[in-house]
Amino acid sequence: MKMTVTPLELTTRHEFRIARGGRKNWEHLVVRLEHDGLVGLGEVAATAYYGENAATAAAALETWRPLLPADPWDAEGFERRAHAVLAGNYAAWNALDTALWDLRGQLAGVPLWKLWGLDREAMPVSSFTLGLADWETMERKLAEATRYPVLKIKVGGADDVSVLTRIRERTAQRIRVDANAGWSRAQALALLPRLADLGVEFVEQPLAPEDREGMAWLHARSPLPLYVDEACHTASDVAQLADRVSGVVVKLVKTGGPTEALRVIHTARAHGLALMLGCMIESSLGITAAAHLGPLFDTLDLDGHWLLATDPFEGVGGGDGRLVLSDRPGLGVVPRQGG
Repeated sequence: MKMTVTPLELTTRHEFRIARGGRKNWEHLVVRLEHDGLVGLGEVAATAYYGENAATAAAALETWRPLLPADPWDAEGFERRAHAVLAGNYAAWNALDTALWDLRGQLAGVPLWKLWGLDREAMPVSSFTLGLADWETMERKLAEATRYPVLKIKVGGADDVSVLTRIRERTAQRIRVDANAGWSRAQALALLPRLADLGVEFVEQPLAPEDREGMAWLHARSPLPLYVDEACHTASDVAQLADRVSGVVVKLVKTGGPTEALRVIHTARAHGLALMLGCMIESSLGITAAAHLGPLFDTLDLDGHWLLATDPFEGVGGGDGRLVLSDRPGLGVVPRQGG
């Protein structure tokens, strides 16, 4: 099996700002695995918040290169051998795991959603994210997002309630909120009832991910469902959070790919938790990989490709909040012509 790693530069239409900062340019990687005339693809969307970047991801991929399996179906054996040499580096492992699943689907001649026995008609609608911004910019974003039925609003700014009140005055779209760990316990407790009055559906990661006791305390007092994102990476995290939250957010970049994401999904369901499938800023390559798991989730936030100025890949179809999976085998992702 031959692996090729190439850079992928992405730019968002607007600065994408959350409670931890903002940017417009993103340095990703594309992993290509060639096997018996087939090519499997995966995207590295490394983030410094989780201790990774394009350079560390490339180094991790080089460490795993000598261990690549001769047979793409050698899943557990390869995972065990590779992680014995180097564990973690989830964004890099996600791309490798995704590319292997792409090959398996192509070898089987079916798309991944069908390989996993899923019903693509059960795909929930996705939210569309509006990052932190001054009000003039926010108004422009709202005007551009009128066709999306569900909005996710990033909070953690100076006056979250005022901004959300002005948004609610301008739209009847469903609203979800993501604090990205930007609130204290006292702030969250004061804000949550006011957000409930504005019709917010649920709140993601209100507190710092390490504050699990705080999440239990807040969960018991919150009028809104609380989901965790930054606090939940792999299946082993779920049991420690099960009595402290309403749901967990799964992202392939955090889990390290579809294989671990499936473990998180089943563990969360066994604990009676709701599930949301999220993403980073990613091209259609990374988004499509996640979308194949979409029918297993209650809610989706797979909008990273919709935020880009240009998308170099074609994969999951749809639009206006809808995600439509194709019948092409594997991921079903191809380079965009002229991209």
